[in-house]
This record gives sequence, structure tokens and C-alpha cells, in this order.
Amino acid sequence: MTPTIRKATYDDLKVLQEFKMGLIAAELPMDPTIRPDTTSYYAFKPLIDGPESILLVATIGDEIVASGYAKILEDRKYLKHTHYGYLGFMFVPEKHRGNGYNGLITEALIVWCKEQGITEIRLDVYDVNDAAIKAYEKSGFKAHLINMRYDP
Repeated sequence: MTPTIRKATYDDLKVLQEFKMGLIAAELPMDPTIRPDTTSYYAFKPLIDGPESILLVATIGDEIVASGYAKILEDRKYLKHTHYGYLGFMFVPEKHRGNGYNGLITEALIVWCKEQGITEIRLDVYDVNDAAIKAYEKSGFKAHLINMRYDP
């Protein structure tokens, strides 16, 4: 069954909070810089209300099966573009993974960015998250810059 993609609403906040905790749990083992007591790094209301952002969900019936947001951010002055779209909060519950729902959300976010006049679109993905990397490559993303850190 193909899900419906729609803008998130305040009525979705409970499920979005559950998704947030699932995303944090998935990312903690991949990132030694995240404090283990972290319970939040997303503020949903500005993403829902903001004129420079959109928070989307994919639904099958009444069940939310995927999420993601796009934000328009100002970029560095020396680049060819002035602003870029940043995608984040890409989450699909484990029982729904492998069905292409992340790709549908990603595609809808790219369309929204283009409708806003944005052609530079980026996201971050952990280098050890092979499944996510493959999913984003299917959507047309490619590695551009590698962020490295020193761990003494």
C-alpha cells in the first residue's frame, strides 16, 4: 500500500515524540559525541509552523509510517547559492523499513525545496549507516564533504 504524504500537525506530536526517541536510540551507538541522557534535539512546533520549514509524515490509514523535515538555511557568502535546504528527522519505524517510505518523504521534501526556489539540498548521515546511505543515494544524493573528528 502506498502511503499518503502530508504536512505534520500538532495532532501528530505524540507519534513524532516516539519517532524522536527511536531516532535518538538509533543514533546513539553511531555517535560517541551525543550525551547518553539526550532526550531531544528536535523542536517540532517551529518545523510545523515555520515559513522556512516543513515537517512531513507518511501515513497508511491513521498510522504514521515515516517522517522528515526540510529547513531553508542561509549558506556561506562565498558559495554560488545563498540558501540551501537541509533535510532531517528522517525516520521510519523498524516494522515499516524496507518499503521505500523514506524515499517518498525525501522526494516530497526535495519537491518542496524546489518550489521555494532552493536547488542546493543537503542532509547528514553517519558514515556507518550503510542502509541510510544507500537510501539517500537512490534519491540522488552523493557524498560531497567528509566531516572528520579526532578522538584522543
